[in-house]
Amino acid sequence: MRVLVIATPVPSHFLPLVPLLWALRSAGHEVTVLGQPDVLGAVRAGGLTGIGVGEPFDVDTMLLRNLPREQRPLQARPRPAPELLGGYGRLWWAHASALLDRYTALAEEYAPGLILADPLEYCSLIIGARLGVPVVHHRWTVDAISGPARRFVRADVPEPAGPPDPAGRPGTDGRAAAAGLPDPTVLLDPCPPSLRLPDGEAGVPIRYVPYSGGAVTPAWVRTDPGPGAGRRRVAVSLGNTPALHGEGFVRGLLHALAARSDTEILVTLPEPYRSAVGPLPGNVTAVDPLPLHLFLRTCDAMVHHGGAGTAMTATAFGLPQLVLPQLADHFPLADRLTATGAGLSFDTAAEQDDPRIVGQALDQLLSDPRHARSARRLAAEMAAMPSPAAVAAGLERLAGAHTEPREASLPCTSRN
Repeated sequence: MRVLVIATPVPSHFLPLVPLLWALRSAGHEVTVLGQPDVLGAVRAGGLTGIGVGEPFDVDTMLLRNLPREQRPLQARPRPAPELLGGYGRLWWAHASALLDRYTALAEEYAPGLILADPLEYCSLIIGARLGVPVVHHRWTVDAISGPARRFVRADVPEPAGPPDPAGRPGTDGRAAAAGLPDPTVLLDPCPPSLRLPDGEAGVPIRYVPYSGGAVTPAWVRTDPGPGAGRRRVAVSLGNTPALHGEGFVRGLLHALAARSDTEILVTLPEPYRSAVGPLPGNVTAVDPLPLHLFLRTCDAMVHHGGAGTAMTATAFGLPQLVLPQLADHFPLADRLTATGAGLSFDTAAEQDDPRIVGQALDQLLSDPRHARSARRLAAEMAAMPSPAAVAAGLERLAGAHTEPREASLPCTSRN
């Protein structure tokens, strides 16, 4: 089977798909990733084959554009109201429409039996309808955006037609053309059941396997025994772009967390941001960014910005989390972690900038055992979900059966 992966040009959107792509390759299927230069490095690092199209998208520059000086996104654009979340679809439909013709030509040439994409990649849905191929969308984490966004842009999407018949008449091959933007045939959901949105769109479960790229394991990770007796370790990660948060926020956050003298703070922070943040308290250790799964086993809690990969990896390791969301899907993810008891969160800049509030929250995470118990329950739920290998086997059967989109389910598991 040929599997065509179409990725939005954001590496953190692509990385959660990689374990499933490995499973498909291991089962003998051909996998090709179609995307802009932004994701091709991640494609190569994952040992996969890609086809590059167009120019770099550079989402980080886009996020920083038009921000007032010395403000981070949360200060300039506070948490959006729930009814506005669908508006994110406008950006991604504009992106998809600019690439649709080129992606369609390549997809027709490739002739896939299955199309796999992240949930904001709309070319996949239209191409799947045109080719009569099942389309699978793979969520990253708590997903409050993709369903509303899909509905938001549906009216703006032209009706796709099926392949032409021999007489050259479009859409007369016996398949009904989908009106507007179709839904995915299957929506894969890596969230453990308790973390999902109670009223969210149903998905097919797939176990989250932590992956954020390859790395050479540093010597300190191999030899580190973890926190000593009576000493806690807290991991801090603010994603791949510290510039989004600003040096002042990062500095203030680390000093606030370090006020707990019996706790070691381990922060992933690249240069030149590390030097710009300046001298750090003695119980703060700054290291170059590396995959979190290499060292989270030595930690007692996680502090982060609400990024999907960070939150899901911390969940896999059963760590309670302090979430300081900054934009988009960070907020509903923080809400759900708080609702499960596995986390605490503050969604305004004033709260996040207050060292007393942040310090007290960390104290609560580390001292109240209910948070650790809730985090371990989430980890156990995640571990019990179907593996990427099991899901890959179901997708193979789905593609072979040519299941109609609105009736599809995976034979390997049930919807939740």
